[in-house]
Amino acid sequence: MPNPVRVGLIGSQFISTIHARSLKHCATAELFAVASPTPGNADKFAAEFGIPHSMTDYRQLLAMPELDMIVIGAPNNLHCQITVDAAAAGKHVVCEKPLCLNLAEADRMIDACRAAGVKLMYAEELCFAPKYVRLKQLLDSGALGAPTLLKQVEKHDGPHAAHFWDIERSGGGVALDMGCHAIEFFRWMLGNKPITSVYAQMATQVHGDKTRGDDNALLIFEFEGGCVALAEESWTKRGGMDDRAEVHGSLGVAYADLLHGNAIETYSSVGYDYAVEKAGSTVGWTFTIYEEEWNYGFHQEMAHFVDCVQHDRRPLVTGEDGRAVLEAIFAAYESAGTGRKVTLPFKSDAKRPIDLWRK
Repeated sequence: MPNPVRVGLIGSQFISTIHARSLKHCATAELFAVASPTPGNADKFAAEFGIPHSMTDYRQLLAMPELDMIVIGAPNNLHCQITVDAAAAGKHVVCEKPLCLNLAEADRMIDACRAAGVKLMYAEELCFAPKYVRLKQLLDSGALGAPTLLKQVEKHDGPHAAHFWDIERSGGGVALDMGCHAIEFFRWMLGNKPITSVYAQMATQVHGDKTRGDDNALLIFEFEGGCVALAEESWTKRGGMDDRAEVHGSLGVAYADLLHGNAIETYSSVGYDYAVEKAGSTVGWTFTIYEEEWNYGFHQEMAHFVDCVQHDRRPLVTGEDGRAVLEAIFAAYESAGTGRKVTLPFKSDAKRPIDLWRK
């Protein structure tokens, strides 16, 4: 058997916990090191997951010759530099969404990894979520006919980490944070057909005390071939996570509720802790999720990326896909800022998507 892929995690908070749990389920991966700049965090994280090496400087992690692949769970504004440094160190890269803050950074990341001969893999778990995988199989089989309308909904009552609220670090609001899921979902469902236009409406309706970014967004995309896709994104929904998709075709329709159909209907007067997803109050009626990481596709996603490194295979979701998503996000913020439909390809020198809306 090939040697296990040795993985280093950069980050020690919410998403890195999901990465660690998912990689623990992958027999061909070895969690080898973790880096986090906050004193004590990496040591605590390493002890929890049995990781032999921990440090505060990610560059020390990249200098480890035994390491094959890194997974970036750091804030958005750090993705580009970490990726460039990792490529220079000869490490394969898995980068959490969004890929980075702007299109120039995306190009820099892609070019650096290509020049170094390492893989740049884009962590979009919806392409691995079992229920959504089955939904795509229905569409690809012809059971629904030619696609005419896609919908994807992701809503909860706000992010779990402070950097998401800070547009200087995140680059945008809910359209960037969660809209990027919908965009890659649509592209994946339609075989990566190009987006030809986007119209977007965004607002800060509830969380103006926390952020200058959008907390509600509606995004309408037109794809080559005529299919239309609608994304509904919200940080203002009470009652826990909502993640649903629809595929309407010329011969049928299919609805996939990622969480509620797999959940336990629960009433609690005091609330409880989610295993993974921290969004939303759990007081009152809620849908208690089990095997949440598996239902979201995190286990399958990490196993796929490890396999791509181990056997030199092309990833299902690449840095180029992450850039295409970011281009659509920039066009959406431009649309919301101008009140007009925006056509793609779209070029922008803006440093962050949010700048196109707030101008």
